Amino acid sequence: MANHLTLLLGGVAAFILTYVATYAVLALCRKMNWFEPVVAHKIHKKALPRLGGLAIFAAFLLASWLFYLPTLAVQPGATETIFGHPVSKELVIYSLFLAASLLIVLVHAYDDIKGMKPLPKMLAQTVAVLILMGPGLHNFHGILFFGFHNPFVHQSSVAGVPLPWYQQSELTLFIREPVVSWLAIPAILFTWFWFVGMMNAVNFMDGLDGLAGGIVAIAGLFITVISLELSQYTIATLAAIFTGAVAGFLPHNWHPSRIIMGDSGSQFLGITLAMLSIMGGAKFALILMILGIPILDIAWVAVNRLRRGQNPMQRDLLPQYAHKTHLHYRLAFGGLSARQICYVFYGITALFGLSALFLTGIFKFLGFGLVGLSVCVLFWISIYLQYKTERTRQHQA
Repeated sequence: MANHLTLLLGGVAAFILTYVATYAVLALCRKMNWFEPVVAHKIHKKALPRLGGLAIFAAFLLASWLFYLPTLAVQPGATETIFGHPVSKELVIYSLFLAASLLIVLVHAYDDIKGMKPLPKMLAQTVAVLILMGPGLHNFHGILFFGFHNPFVHQSSVAGVPLPWYQQSELTLFIREPVVSWLAIPAILFTWFWFVGMMNAVNFMDGLDGLAGGIVAIAGLFITVISLELSQYTIATLAAIFTGAVAGFLPHNWHPSRIIMGDSGSQFLGITLAMLSIMGGAKFALILMILGIPILDIAWVAVNRLRRGQNPMQRDLLPQYAHKTHLHYRLAFGGLSARQICYVFYGITALFGLSALFLTGIFKFLGFGLVGLSVCVLFWISIYLQYKTERTRQHQA
């Protein structure tokens, strides 16, 4: 009961801290005249402050110090030896994460204010991921994603006889421990792809008021729930704090928004979500199912951009490519309001989150199939709505 109370208090405190801190960021942006100007191919019709991510990060940082670290001190969990001293593995990951996320927030806050080209931002993301891995002389002390649960089997050996790799309970990328070796290169690349991909996925989702923040808050809530089911109380507390911090920004970001989170916010949300989905295991499939629609949407948009000779990281010109851009923009140009689009994505995210909690083993592939089907249905709906809107406009003319 004490664990659940700490978790609840941490989430509520993070919510309040973000809500209050956002007013401070608003005042700072107004004083320094840090506004995102109105651009022809973007949705926003007025200049808005775009440093809301600073409030989310500051609230998460303070709330985790107040509620997560004391919980971790009582329940340190697994330990590892660093410089001859036993240290909580989770504390090491948390410390590395703070250093990595601070780098991400600072670099992208500068980008929000001054603007940066894609390559320096990608380099900052890569350095942040390397920090998170925590490479040492012999082992990686942070997060290295080198294996995941095999949904087709439930045991790794029979009567002490090792089974073939495809019958093991855990499928791994050449290594079974986070050791520093040439064999770890595939795991390093996969970890990099997961973190950088998640940061950019959330960034691409952040196209309408309240969209990215709401989806990530729902995802954080489900990570909290599944961590509690696995009796991972410290991870659940950290996930609850993250959920509260993100949700506390939504009242300011709800359409019509007073402030947007900017790249500093979306990148921080992405790296934190990627980290929480790996800590403790069993959450990788959950995140893939919950964020399956945005991920597939981003992949499809990137393919369309490459086909027309456009940089996949470059924003689409709107409304010129309204029929080939992100789903939320397609629906917006189909006549749905920002709030209606948020309701649609929130509902789908919550539905697939519930499905991920109840679907186990091989049945999760059914969930992945439903995600793909949902993307196709939403694409069709957006095409129909845009066609209907265009016909109405022609008749009125």
